Amino acid sequence: MERKELVAVAVAAGITKAHSMKSVVLEEMLANMSKPETTGKRGRPVDMSSVRQIRLAEMEAKRANGELKRGRPVDESSERQARLKIQAANKALGIGQGRPVNPESARQKRLAEAAAKAEANGGVIKRGRPAKVEIDETAS
Repeated sequence: MERKELVAVAVAAGITKAHSMKSVVLEEMLANMSKPETTGKRGRPVDMSSVRQIRLAEMEAKRANGELKRGRPVDESSERQARLKIQAANKALGIGQGRPVNPESARQKRLAEAAAKAEANGGVIKRGRPAKVEIDETAS
């Protein structure tokens, strides 16, 4: 086997830095790397007539048919479900949740002013300290 082929086989086998190793060392490493022996099925044998295996088979059949219900069922008469229905109805009507906005508050005025500035500048607000304006005294 030529050097290039040997390096390619070594890299495929998972040997890192195979290109910098001597060919003799690579051949020895590849010879020592043996495929793991496959053993038979391990562990305790499965009894297909057991109650658990029958239940698992039924669940798998339901899952294949799309009949398997997951999680706890919803109680439509609970307080939470009633509250969620009211919230959905309010959202459809455009009624928001929580405390209403006071347009006369200092924060809302500040936000409106910032939005007006952004609109005047084409949607861009310059942040930070303004640039220093140099005054040309020779012109006056």
